[in-house]
Amino acid sequence: MARRWAEAIIEIQPLFPLALGRQQLRPDPLDSALMLQEALQLRGAANGNPSEGCAWTGDLNDAWQVHRRPAFGWLVTQLELAAPAYLRALGFDTEQIDLHLQRAWPVVSEPGQAVGRHHHPNAHLSAVYYITGDGSGRCGCLRLFPHRQMNELVPGLAVGHSGPITPDHPLNAPWQDVAPQAGLLVLFPASTDHAVLPNEDDERRCSVSFDLFLSARSSSSHPPEFLAPHPGAWTPFARTA
Repeated sequence: MARRWAEAIIEIQPLFPLALGRQQLRPDPLDSALMLQEALQLRGAANGNPSEGCAWTGDLNDAWQVHRRPAFGWLVTQLELAAPAYLRALGFDTEQIDLHLQRAWPVVSEPGQAVGRHHHPNAHLSAVYYITGDGSGRCGCLRLFPHRQMNELVPGLAVGHSGPITPDHPLNAPWQDVAPQAGLLVLFPASTDHAVLPNEDDERRCSVSFDLFLSARSSSSHPPEFLAPHPGAWTPFARTA
């Protein structure tokens, strides 16, 4: 029997979608092998983060500048092309802004490991590149959460617990999952809550995460009110201790 929401007699126009950018890259196998080797070398003998069941993340283990390592040079070049294209798709005039790559770190997830729900308040744009993954999602999907359930009407109803909203209704979905696929690059607003589901595969999952910051152009003498001036115009205070 067809789902009831497919029989609606009123037209529904979904508004304000979250913009998830996707690009399937075709890396040279040697580049992929070098990135994977480098990520595993950076992890060393560690198995995960201190939190039980958490994957190893380079940002918490002094490996947050992999974009400066030659092994990741090809990937950074691809991101330098993809990030401005993503911004233009959102309506940004990229001639008026500068993009800054703040940090980049590998994430290595062994079977059973995951990454808890979080977002990146220090950045404006997040990106994830998958070195491994077969597209099935078994190695741990990226899960994206809405800021709030716009269509639940009564706050809390979309959580479920036998409430009156059908749990899998597309207009009240509590999250959206992205299955890792080797070579896939995704971009999304850094303020978006996200997590990585447990790795249910027999193979490890490896990805690279990026934090990007938007500022006015270095040549701009009148930066827009809500856009930070270029960091070159900032004045650090002298240290007092």
